[in-house]
Amino acid sequence: MALYLDLHALQSVPAANLNRDDLGSPKSVVYGSVPRLRVSSQAWKRPVRHGVEKELGERAARSRLVPSKVAAALHEAGWPDDLATFASEQVAASAGTKGLGLDKEGRTTVLLFLPTAAIDELAQLCGEHRAVLEEKQSASKPGQLLPTAEVEAILKRRTVSISLLGRMLAELPGANVDGAVHMAHPFTTHASEPQRDYFTAVDDWQEAADTGSGHLNTAEFGAGVFYRYACVNLEDLVRNLDGDVKTAREALTVFADEFVSALPQAKRTSTAPHTLPDLLYTAVRKRRPLSLAAAFETPVTADDAGGFSGPSRRALNAYAGAINRLTGSRNRPFHGHATVTIAPLEHLGENKDSFDDLIEAAAKAALPDAGDAR
Repeated sequence: MALYLDLHALQSVPAANLNRDDLGSPKSVVYGSVPRLRVSSQAWKRPVRHGVEKELGERAARSRLVPSKVAAALHEAGWPDDLATFASEQVAASAGTKGLGLDKEGRTTVLLFLPTAAIDELAQLCGEHRAVLEEKQSASKPGQLLPTAEVEAILKRRTVSISLLGRMLAELPGANVDGAVHMAHPFTTHASEPQRDYFTAVDDWQEAADTGSGHLNTAEFGAGVFYRYACVNLEDLVRNLDGDVKTAREALTVFADEFVSALPQAKRTSTAPHTLPDLLYTAVRKRRPLSLAAAFETPVTADDAGGFSGPSRRALNAYAGAINRLTGSRNRPFHGHATVTIAPLEHLGENKDSFDDLIEAAAKAALPDAGDAR
């Protein structure tokens, strides 16, 4: 089995603010001595995760609100509010040796990442032990009233997205999941800085004599061609899925598809930056993953037509050719690309007509089943 699947994309994004810093400006990074626009990996990873969960019909949630969700489920089932709240607190108290801490608002002090179906399972577990919960509700130190092993088993359950992206929960031994996906911060292949937008809003009901705006402000946005990179550790993915290679291959395919199509949603109604990558390059590697970010340490400059997309594709192709010369192909059983141009990029492997064809070929090479050619 191959060890890694690398995914590289070049995507032109028009005026947008996909990911803001604490002042509302597009995030940035200095690379190759010039400023670039940047998007945090977690900002792009979140819509990818949601897309994977929607496609597979397997929802998960990262939240501190598990106790309140359990209380709401119990209340809907007819439990009195005080008992429902007490039972939900016991869900936290009965998790682990010392339980999970709660703040004054009844939220867990750590983020939990679990299947959304766990809420109904926890509510059902409370129902099975309702008698002891009612008996101990008024006790000053009720202790752990729910079976710890069963609470932990529910909180430790995994979905495909958890297996892909990982989970950190040190409070419950065995709950941590090493994510199979590594995702880099996308950045522009060329020098790019935020620009300011002065905007106004008209008050539709103001008097005719009032000529001013109802609201005015400034915002920042940026535009550019982003290099995006992620890799999937195939051994970790199969291990996280308890050795189920078929499910791992499906997860890999869905993740790659969502990597292509997902886009951070910040300010989407005012910028609508709904583009797709114009190049996707995939490589299956046995030894280690390999980012091609260094192709853009020297910033790309616009070509005669005035754009950065074409020069970015050529820069990636040229750098991949140099890396291929250095590393050879012995530990790279497959690589290929799909792009908007008709002419193939000679250093990026097989030229596929569509993203779907490319992803299917990469998934077969990465995790072949018994029916695939070896």
